[in-house]
Amino acid sequence: MGERVSTAIIGIRTVAIPVTEQDRAVEFYVSTLGLEKRLDAPIEQLGGRWIEVEPPGSTTSIALVPASSDAPTSVETGIRLTTADAASLHKDLVERGVDVDELLLWEGIPPMFTFRDPDGNGLVIVE
Repeated sequence: MGERVSTAIIGIRTVAIPVTEQDRAVEFYVSTLGLEKRLDAPIEQLGGRWIEVEPPGSTTSIALVPASSDAPTSVETGIRLTTADAASLHKDLVERGVDVDELLLWEGIPPMFTFRDPDGNGLVIVE
């Protein structure tokens, strides 16, 4: 066993998603998904801005960072967002023209579905 770290990790603040057009990404994540913009600051080293969006009241955010050769778009992010009603949200996103897969209704598992943002980045909604 290793030594215990005295400065232990206590949470997750932000996960990043690479995007090609930050303003388009903000429009999608805020207007279409209903997230709130928490931070928007120019960062010269990124070649764009550091933008964070989050579900209302959340302590974890998504950073919409400029895509690069080291951070390409069209990836499966592994991010699972939660909702109280997956079927209703699925219907709403389909009606809004979002690239949405079928609603999965597996016995013993919460309803869920995968969708993609305008850059083809995959996320999952779970009830």
